[in-house]
Amino acid sequence: MAIRMTRQLVLAALLVAGGAGAQTVTLKVHHFLPPGSTAHAKFIVPWCDKVAKESAGRLKCQIYPSMQLGGTPQQLFDQAKDGVADIIWTVPGYQAGRFPVSEAFELPFMVNDSERASRGLWYYATKNATAEYKGVRPLLFHLHDGSQLHTSRRQVRQLEDFRGLKIRAPTRQGTKMVSLMGATPVPMPLPQAAEALSKGVIDGALIPWEVMPTLKFEEVTKFHTELPAGAPQMLNTVFILAMNPSRYDSLPADLKKVIDANSGPLASAWVGKVFAEDAAPGRRAAELRKNTFYTLPDTEFRRWQALSIRIEEEWVKDMVAKGFDGKRLLGEAKEACR
Repeated sequence: MAIRMTRQLVLAALLVAGGAGAQTVTLKVHHFLPPGSTAHAKFIVPWCDKVAKESAGRLKCQIYPSMQLGGTPQQLFDQAKDGVADIIWTVPGYQAGRFPVSEAFELPFMVNDSERASRGLWYYATKNATAEYKGVRPLLFHLHDGSQLHTSRRQVRQLEDFRGLKIRAPTRQGTKMVSLMGATPVPMPLPQAAEALSKGVIDGALIPWEVMPTLKFEEVTKFHTELPAGAPQMLNTVFILAMNPSRYDSLPADLKKVIDANSGPLASAWVGKVFAEDAAPGRRAAELRKNTFYTLPDTEFRRWQALSIRIEEEWVKDMVAKGFDGKRLLGEAKEACR
């Protein structure tokens, strides 16, 4: 009788474990852009679909775009830490100065190819910036297709044209670049920039082409200044898809493997490619509005590029003051972008 009861208890335990293992897990995914954005439609939704398929439907996402769970884009990182959301997608640099090691990829004229640099960013960040991301589990890092200059009142053809303009800057390093160019930098998250342009609070913005149609930037800007073909991107922005560590740890081993299989350098490169490929449709939106385009001649481009040397030197000094080997980090970041 005792042996039979023991067997029954073991069987019951196995059934409970099996039922728990087969349980569907719904992950709350939070981000700051609308459903029509590249990030939502071409990255986050496909990523969630892939995770669901590879888990045989046991992992599902409930996606909350446009900050539907509350808060601001600057708070998303801590929402992942605190468990407000299970997974977040955000720009760490919206919290200026909190992620200085990662800022190497936001230095001017650093990135040539968004896909390759996004893969390199994963290796760089997971080696050098682990302290910055303590409290979350990074799933992937990526960059966008590179910022272009878009203005509402006048075309910018040379550095002197920046005088008197207020320009939205995406990051701390972007703020420094705008200031050196002679304009007044106005740091703000992307969703705020379109409204600020429409109300005349700012005169222009540094944003990538891919996001233009999502927030209707082609309607609130009339002039677009582009770099020569083959030139490195003027600015870029570090993005992260991150998960609450406790939520990840609560998953059974096979579901952790599904998350792991959709994380890391290859996933980072894929997202970088997705954003790069959406640059052309974004530019076409401005073309259809009959907006004005101007490509910098090589001589003027070199003037702009020369400013970046001062910003790099300042970043290295800042890193050294924080106890890092700034020159080594800068060299690794440049190598990772090649």
